[in-house]
Amino acid sequence: MTQPQFFATPGYGQRQLSAMHYQQAVRIGERVDISGQGGWDDDFTFPVSLEEEIRRAFDNVERTLATAGATWRDVIAVDSYHVPESANFIGETHNRVMVEQLRARMGERAPIWTEIGVVALGAPEMRVEIRVTAVTSDSADLSSSGQNA
Repeated sequence: MTQPQFFATPGYGQRQLSAMHYQQAVRIGERVDISGQGGWDDDFTFPVSLEEEIRRAFDNVERTLATAGATWRDVIAVDSYHVPESANFIGETHNRVMVEQLRARMGERAPIWTEIGVVALGAPEMRVEIRVTAVTSDSADLSSSGQNA
């Protein structure tokens, strides 16, 4: 059986590993799963603009995937968690920017996607968190950059 390899995204991922005791990604063979990524910067601060927060969350997914040897083009499943803009609807801004980013980063490839409204996320300022699963065609050993379990 292939051993899992764990990865902390350089910058904020190393901070979260130390402070919160979790990794940002795990790779088992060709499969990569990442923890939920928010729209934070390396200092764990969030932008005022919801649109910018969603774009940063996509950037952080990309950074985390790259750490584990994957890209957005390898993504097969997306779960997104949103603090809704109103009581009855996640919101037009959430939906519009999510779809724009999925199209821009994945091209014609469309993943499966589950969009979930939540009351709160892991930090008081967070309004979006994105978690993905990717399958690569390269199962190369990344132990030089990862941490074997």
